[in-house]
Amino acid sequence: MKNRIILFFIIGFLTMLASCGTSKSMRHQPDLTHYNATKPQVNKISDSVFVSGKNSLLKNKQGLWELYAEGDPLEIGLNTGALSDSLLKKQEHIFFSKIQDIVPSKFQQKLLRHFLKWYNRKLYSNVPDEYQTEIFGVSQYTSRTFDNIAPQYQRSLYLHAAHDIGHALQDLALVGCSSFAAWGKKSEDGNLILGRNFDFYVNDAFAENKIVAFINPKEGHKFMMITWPGMIGAVSGMNEKGLTVTINAGKSKIPLIAKTPISILTREILQHAKNINEAIIIAKKRAVFVSESIMVGSAEDNRAVLIEVTPKKMDVYDIPNSDQLLCSNHFQGEDLKKEKRNQFQIANSHSEYRLEKMKELFSEIPKINPKIASEILRNKEGLNNISLGYGNEKALNQLMAHHGVIFKPATKEVWVSANPYQLGEFVCYNLDTVFKERKTDSIVSFQQINLDIPKDPFLETVSYKNYRKFRTEDHKIDLYLKNKETINPELIRNYQSLNPDYWVVYYKAGLYFYQKKEYRLSQSNFEKALTKEITTVPDKTAIEKYLKKIKRKLQ
Repeated sequence: MKNRIILFFIIGFLTMLASCGTSKSMRHQPDLTHYNATKPQVNKISDSVFVSGKNSLLKNKQGLWELYAEGDPLEIGLNTGALSDSLLKKQEHIFFSKIQDIVPSKFQQKLLRHFLKWYNRKLYSNVPDEYQTEIFGVSQYTSRTFDNIAPQYQRSLYLHAAHDIGHALQDLALVGCSSFAAWGKKSEDGNLILGRNFDFYVNDAFAENKIVAFINPKEGHKFMMITWPGMIGAVSGMNEKGLTVTINAGKSKIPLIAKTPISILTREILQHAKNINEAIIIAKKRAVFVSESIMVGSAEDNRAVLIEVTPKKMDVYDIPNSDQLLCSNHFQGEDLKKEKRNQFQIANSHSEYRLEKMKELFSEIPKINPKIASEILRNKEGLNNISLGYGNEKALNQLMAHHGVIFKPATKEVWVSANPYQLGEFVCYNLDTVFKERKTDSIVSFQQINLDIPKDPFLETVSYKNYRKFRTEDHKIDLYLKNKETINPELIRNYQSLNPDYWVVYYKAGLYFYQKKEYRLSQSNFEKALTKEITTVPDKTAIEKYLKKIKRKLQ
């Protein structure tokens, strides 16, 4: 009875929060007075080619969707939504199905909906009008299935803060990105070159329909970005002036209210800045609610910097007299690197390890070019080339990336990885060709075929095939552990043989035998796990605690 009273109190409290100050945000709509809100007509040429006036969506031979959209914010939003209609509905289903997997209880889902309404009550006032309008246009094509979560526009707005909310509230292993830049003596031709892995992982299905979007806005610079259906924010992109943006999450304090999503800030930089100074000015204008490193590269400046932002501070990390810049998931600038949360991130996560690995590779490679950049992004080994096991987050290539991308700002060239992860071909595009020489009489792929970087040979190896099997078996093991079911010993041996250098396969076996009170077998597996490169300090500490418990039980 006491627990029920507590539950009813929580429901009442959250309902009060949800209604307090949220009614305005739930009714809010962007001002469309000066826009033409007529929905565009889409001509379906085939299952992979769609056209609406000068706007188009095409799936190339590597499986990347290439979007071209132009006009004012509402035109861009409506055309993007209309062209990607079926992809948008599928992506929304994939994302919310994942949320249902994480939060299976209907009661907890109800609480989550109340929380989101309250937490995002000021989100609309922190998103510039032009992006609210574009999001509204896209939202007209979202599914009505999820209207119980929030109306179409508000729900689409929430999704643009999902990256921020996820790593702020739970420090989810959704974002463990690595990025680098080289110029001057470190670049093959002296011009700036940048590479990055965007390790944002929901599930494999979420990354199936990657979109390479080429946007020609009525105001601001033309630009490209790598995104997914429904997402108008920028996580990786370059504009026609040769300015690039990429984002790397940092350790965040749990914020009390949503403000400007990082991807919206970087979209504004991408569309309205032509050099590093202008990017910094825009960043100073916006209040964010998580910690993030924004790598900004500039053809005009022929260098890159990190704009490091937190809800309270902003710093620019710019190394004088250097020709390289490396970034993982912690701050490096003087103003922020000594902060307690950042030091905790360095000491306990895999961020510092990946930064050291990039330093190691850069010290071994005299000059960086696109092909070498792709090899760095695909690197699966640890420091001193030790084997980490496939899928280890200490690797630059964690075999989970939504995409890898390489930029050459001076020549307006960009290479985008095709599936899976960053192992498929890196498809080359040239922004000058796309925007200045684009033909409207025939819709063909924008890619520069002769400049593509071949797929990773790793895809044809037994190791990769075993890794794919491991992913399936790993999910089965998780279900067995969750349900406390009996596992055939042969299944465990097979599971471990598929990825023998990965500490997790021994850790999970240790957990299983611990559940079954087979402490000797549990002990041997935990001890074997400790001989491998364990991802984080908390992971290692957890294993050591189990071993102490086992020792007491065996005495």
